[in-house]
Amino acid sequence: MPSNFSKLKVFQNITTFQAEKPTVLTIGTFDGVHIGHKKIIDRLTKTAQSEGLESVVLTFFPHPRMVLQQNSDIKLLNTIEEKQQLLAQIGLDILIIHPFDKTFSELSAEEFVKDILIDKLKIKKIIIGYDHRFGKNRSAGIEDLIILGKKYDFEVEQIPAQEIDEVSVSSTKIRKALEEGHVTLANSYLGYNYFFNATVIQGKQLGRTIGFPTANLKVSEDYKLIPEIGVYVVEGVVEGQNLKGMMNIGFKPTVDGKNLSVEVHFFDFNQDIYGKSIQVSVVEKIREEQKFASVEELKMQLEKDKIFALNYFQS
Repeated sequence: MPSNFSKLKVFQNITTFQAEKPTVLTIGTFDGVHIGHKKIIDRLTKTAQSEGLESVVLTFFPHPRMVLQQNSDIKLLNTIEEKQQLLAQIGLDILIIHPFDKTFSELSAEEFVKDILIDKLKIKKIIIGYDHRFGKNRSAGIEDLIILGKKYDFEVEQIPAQEIDEVSVSSTKIRKALEEGHVTLANSYLGYNYFFNATVIQGKQLGRTIGFPTANLKVSEDYKLIPEIGVYVVEGVVEGQNLKGMMNIGFKPTVDGKNLSVEVHFFDFNQDIYGKSIQVSVVEKIREEQKFASVEELKMQLEKDKIFALNYFQS
């Protein structure tokens, strides 16, 4: 059964989906669902409305590079659940997240078009980038798709080179910006504040002793990109409550930390949230992580960080 976010129907496999009416489709990884992606999906949904079709995004998981390139250590801007959450807000009808594996990658271009796009998805139109490659060994391109469109009676609409280049440049720029701690730049490309979902786990509880209790966070998906080490202004959602606070990503050198940790301190909040799921949005970078001469010095800096964050929210 598909799960629903607003009106969005989500299918975890092409084989579990059968189109009830003709569709307009786009295909892509849509990592980040950023402002460039939104332009493409906006075109998709408007076409669906004007031509009486259902709008469909076909995406794949794992990311094809994870499957086809050994030792690929690609970090992604969204987990699959986060991507669903973002796509649900755009007015899309159907999202299909097909498991990408070696077998699927062996389909010839015509098998992919006939068996999947026509027989399963009933496409009347596909909106796709000029540089889109598909079929075994990525052997087919847009010209092949146009020929197959004539054979199987569907229209191919090309997304102009400039728009596609903007999209691919944006994804790369967003990853780079986050890896370098330029959060506001990344957020401007995304069109929203970069966020991640995590579980609150047991920590050493040192923060409590200096008046800054923190929630230690575990992000279960190792492919999810975590921003550069440093201290950040953040917003959080815990059990429907909207919170404001600050976060440290790093090794806690003042207290001889050995492992990378992600800890968040929420202002005016004192509930036990161990084991709870939490969403953290990264708003602004405050500073680099530092090693202080004493815990007292660290505490004084945390007071300054808190003032910075509170001033940020007030402005």
